[in-house]
Amino acid sequence: MSERLRVAVFASGGGTNFQALLDHAADPAVPWEVVGLITNRAAAGALARAEAAGLPARVIPTRDRPQADVAQEMLETLESWGAALICLAGYLRLVPAEVVARFRRRILNVHPALLPAFGGPGMYGIHVHRAVLEAGARISGPTVHLVDEVYDRGPILAQWPVPVRLGDTPESLAARVLEAEHRLYPACVDHVARLVAEGSDPAPLPFTGDRFTLH
Repeated sequence: MSERLRVAVFASGGGTNFQALLDHAADPAVPWEVVGLITNRAAAGALARAEAAGLPARVIPTRDRPQADVAQEMLETLESWGAALICLAGYLRLVPAEVVARFRRRILNVHPALLPAFGGPGMYGIHVHRAVLEAGARISGPTVHLVDEVYDRGPILAQWPVPVRLGDTPESLAARVLEAEHRLYPACVDHVARLVAEGSDPAPLPFTGDRFTLH
């Protein structure tokens, strides 16, 4: 098999999507591998997951720092790992423009709503699911998209509709959407990794609902 594409993951919290990527990439037939974790929080639970997987991790604080310094530290770390692709997995800061420019159309994010609805600054985690319910939406679900310089604006690769049920709470809806995230995100990384390896530009994932059935 040819060399696997090297993927760096950015996370700010517990890292369940990071774990889903790690579990998926444990299969040697998968065309990519996780090579390290970058977080902005020294208390991020994702750090323990990186340690358990034997992966390098780097805490790069962002608060009250010049963006140019943050970007330089990120780019030096990514270069040292030989990363070709970045996956955001609950990373709650805007990626510096210099990093976006260096990895143009090579940064993926998973968002817990059907963009372009319920995206933008402040729309993360339980806040998203609360907003979905308050708006009376009948359908929610994750979106995987490419990252640009604006929160949640980049081109969409795939979405997985998840019905909103009568009596849903933000927590119950979040649990069902998260289950879909854990299956959709690795499939999108597979798809993009194959295209990048072929020298092609990332494109939307051919998606059929019966391929991803929730039980």
